[in-house]
Amino acid sequence: MRFRSWTLREWVVLAFAAVGLGLLPWTIWLSASLKPHHVTNRWDLAWSGFDTGLAVLFLATALAAYRRSPWVGTLAGVTGTLLVTDAWFDVILESHADELRQSITLAVVAELPLAAFCFWIAHRTERFLAQALERALHLAPARERAAEGDFVGVFEVPAD
Repeated sequence: MRFRSWTLREWVVLAFAAVGLGLLPWTIWLSASLKPHHVTNRWDLAWSGFDTGLAVLFLATALAAYRRSPWVGTLAGVTGTLLVTDAWFDVILESHADELRQSITLAVVAELPLAAFCFWIAHRTERFLAQALERALHLAPARERAAEGDFVGVFEVPAD
């Protein structure tokens, strides 16, 4: 009996599913074992570093859009992810009522809508690039041409 080798897609499915399932008991253990109060000496560095990274991603996304780079979608997606992360930690880590209200307001009015806009940019860019590639190569839609062993089409957005 001969075994076929695994495709990259099959390895990704297996590895990501294993990590996702493995993280569930880990998060349960963390929520039960971590103390609700924690003091750190580098709080300022953590937040200023995070916000610096967010600022760099905004600038990189703007530059990619200006240059019409195919990286604009990826950069916008990462920027949106950091905005959601920022909103989450801002709201969860605030303990004073006034700061909590401000964090919730900032999340609802600015961070989450901007993250949604970033995800929309990423989605539209991916669709545009897939359609441009199909037109340039005179190919059938990706879902019809991708071989089982290819990684192409895993994150494909079907044509309208």
